[in-house]
Amino acid sequence: MAGDSVRDDELAWLDATEQAELVRGGELTPSELAEAAIERIERTNGALNAVVTPLFEKAVAQAASAQLPAGPFRGVPMLLKDMVCHSAGDPLHGGMRVLRDHGWTEPEDSHLAARFRAAGFVFCGKTNMPELATSVTTEPLAHGATRNPWDPSRSPGGSSGGSAAAVAAGMTPVAHGNDMAGSIRVPASCCGLVGLKPTRARTSLGPGHGEYWGPVAHEHVLTRSVRDSAAVLDTIRGMAPGDPYTAPPPSRPYREEIGLDPGALRVGLRTAVPGAAGQPHQDCVAAVDEAARLLESLGHHVEPSAAAVLDSPAILEGFSAVFGTIVAWEVDRWSQRIGRRIDLGELEPMNARTAEVGRSAPATQWLSGLHTWQQWAREAAALWEQELDVLVTPTLATPPWQLGELAPTALAPAELAAAVGEKIAFTVPFNITGQPAISLPLHRNPDGLPIGVQFVAAYGREDVLIRLAAQLEQAAPWSMARPPVSA
Repeated sequence: MAGDSVRDDELAWLDATEQAELVRGGELTPSELAEAAIERIERTNGALNAVVTPLFEKAVAQAASAQLPAGPFRGVPMLLKDMVCHSAGDPLHGGMRVLRDHGWTEPEDSHLAARFRAAGFVFCGKTNMPELATSVTTEPLAHGATRNPWDPSRSPGGSSGGSAAAVAAGMTPVAHGNDMAGSIRVPASCCGLVGLKPTRARTSLGPGHGEYWGPVAHEHVLTRSVRDSAAVLDTIRGMAPGDPYTAPPPSRPYREEIGLDPGALRVGLRTAVPGAAGQPHQDCVAAVDEAARLLESLGHHVEPSAAAVLDSPAILEGFSAVFGTIVAWEVDRWSQRIGRRIDLGELEPMNARTAEVGRSAPATQWLSGLHTWQQWAREAAALWEQELDVLVTPTLATPPWQLGELAPTALAPAELAAAVGEKIAFTVPFNITGQPAISLPLHRNPDGLPIGVQFVAAYGREDVLIRLAAQLEQAAPWSMARPPVSA
């Protein structure tokens, strides 16, 4: 257990940066950090179902090993989302009953997992996620629902919902997530965390993928502090051998942006739901209004922005053309890997229908969808070049919803797909453009539920977001907030 200098209940709420400093200073050992995290997971996971694959024996051995890398996060426990970022010899299910029942394990580390290891992180387990990451709620038939620590009757969001619930509850200070349509930012909003989606190709998807889901996939982590998000990005950014392209390098390490004056930024506000009539839930509008007042008090130039490009039908047109092909490809890829054809009846209903549609789509439809997205992204970029530095929106149009509302069998497949699509209206545009976007836990509604606010900068400008996010964190700290269900 943790050393005498730090009580276990205090350790649960130290961010990864501070935990690493305790190890470097000799106040705690990596083994003590790992053992304390495992105890917290065992104590809390029964109420949340956030961790579906414990890796406790490996974590203890990794923490005690003389070969544990002396990276900036040496000895800090973390969790991996059960998709894309795979670790050698460990199970990977992707929320699929097929892979769970097959007992699939990955033979090697992904480049991202290897970089996490090199930074000194200790892997304590894999977190729950919706099947094939195609939903905004973490309720897979394979592993059951993950519950939100702020209200266990509600969803933690998705698809990185298990990671978000675990970090919010204090199991570990950081957990991996990926974001193809909002899957880091949505659960960050639902669980009161910092969720940064980096610029496209800031991190590697190799060696298994050059692109994943076309151009929309982004890898990073969920954290409780801005400095953790920045410092972790420093350890994982950059091109790996064979990557088809990479984001432009930053001018300085991201951790050095913390505390720097962001200057007086041109900030545009938009609360209207993209592509739809009307406003989001009043709690989400209130969160943006509160953020606007805070930004003005810090000297930024804040004005409403129509950001009319977000209402373009091209977003949905491209999504409709591309998404079915993606799911069909995923099913075929996993069929090949496990050595037998996966029947569509083995999938959850929405994914089965989506894959069926994708299998009948011509290749020209895929290329047409990508072309539509790329053309729209060029139009969207002009907003940052000409009008503003940062766009502020709600992360979600609603507070966290009740578990069961978007469960795999709650609605007919077409209705469920439409309902999921509505939840990602504010997030998915910036997967298409590849711009960095961050959800910050700046508001809680009258029921005490977290409400995230999204900040979007120009392509390649994580530095702007990190400086601004750190300034907001200092002005309106959120680190002392504790959910009712926590370690």
